Amino acid sequence: MNPEEVKRLIAAGLSGCEVMVSGDGSHFEAIVIGECFANLTAVKKQQLVYATVNDRIRSGELHALSIKTYTPAEWQQARKLRVM
Repeated sequence: MNPEEVKRLIAAGLSGCEVMVSGDGSHFEAIVIGECFANLTAVKKQQLVYATVNDRIRSGELHALSIKTYTPAEWQQARKLRVM
């Protein structure tokens, strides 16, 4: 798999979310931003994203996925912190 394929899977499963994926073919990192994460626990957020790629993980196509989730407001704050 490549980052674009992983991005498409996540975006298709979580409509309205902004998705950024980087990786090397077997290990990927995803940043997913959307209102769907508002008021959810960290575990629930992870479960939402994993649900979009579970079949690829089970098949072995996708080996490892690190996920960071944000609401749009959280993402704006995180970006401000990164600049400094």
